[in-house]
Amino acid sequence: MVQVKIYGTRTVWEMKREDISDAIHRAVVGAWGLPEDKRFHRFLLMEDGDLVAPQRSDAYLVIEVVCFTGRSREAKRALIAAMFDDVAPFLGLAADDLEVVILESPPESWGIRGRSGDELALGYRVDV
Repeated sequence: MVQVKIYGTRTVWEMKREDISDAIHRAVVGAWGLPEDKRFHRFLLMEDGDLVAPQRSDAYLVIEVVCFTGRSREAKRALIAAMFDDVAPFLGLAADDLEVVILESPPESWGIRGRSGDELALGYRVDV
C-alpha cells in the first residue's frame, strides 16, 4: 500500500495538481512496480507564509510517501532517485526545492476496506 502526501504553497501549485500527481505516480509505478490504478494522493497546499523553509524558493515541495514496511534499501533509493531525476525536472524544481520522505508502517497498522492491512491480498509486491 502506498499513499502520497504533497505539501506546497497554494499560489505556486494549485493549478498544477494534475501534473504533480501524474509525475509522482509515474515515479512510484516505475520504481516500485505499483499498479497503474493504485493512485492515492493528498494535496496539503498552504497559504503563503504557512510553509516555512529557509533558503528554499516559493516552489518548495515536500513529498511524503506513506507505505507498508518491507521495501528494500535499493527500492527506496530508486524511488528517491526517480523523484529527483524525473519529477523535479518535469515540475521545473531545483534539487534544493524538493524533499522526499518515505514513512513506513507495518501492514497491521493500516485499516483498508474493513480489514487490517496484514489481512489483505495485494496484487503487487511490497518487498522489492
